[in-house]
Amino acid sequence: MKQIILAIALLFAAPAYAEDDPARAEIRAALFDALVTAKTEKVGRAAEAAIWAHWNEAPDANAQALLDLAHQRMRVYDNAGAIEVLDKLVLYAPDYAEGWNQRAFAHFRMEKFDKSLEDIASTLAREPKHFGALAGKVRILLRQGRAILAQKALREAVDANPWLRERRMLPDAAE
Repeated sequence: MKQIILAIALLFAAPAYAEDDPARAEIRAALFDALVTAKTEKVGRAAEAAIWAHWNEAPDANAQALLDLAHQRMRVYDNAGAIEVLDKLVLYAPDYAEGWNQRAFAHFRMEKFDKSLEDIASTLAREPKHFGALAGKVRILLRQGRAILAQKALREAVDANPWLRERRMLPDAAE
């Protein structure tokens, strides 16, 4: 629990976002360490929430405004509108993984699975431990009948986040 508190404190005390900022990398590492070493699901969920907060911190105020607008549109299921905004975000901040991930999610909601998988690949190129993107990939691959690839992606997601709810989908998961 101390690790999570420290990681969250670092998250909110960190300077402005920069892709190559060593402080941001340190925060990310501490958050993932807290996640994978969590002894209880409650602690794991707290670490997971802190990682999502970290991911949802955009590179600057302009990128944050675009991300926030996309989230507003997605809350009312205006997925096409969200994609328009997220197109601008990934052009404006191409190294920002969460922009790609949110666009992947909007495509998923519209059942544009190939476009979603492309954006998931872009997300993972920038954030290989993005368990949310990996979980989305699992769901798409299952819908496409690609169970072996889905299981591989699920194992990667659970390696990144042992508390992932989808972990119960693994064939060897305890009930």
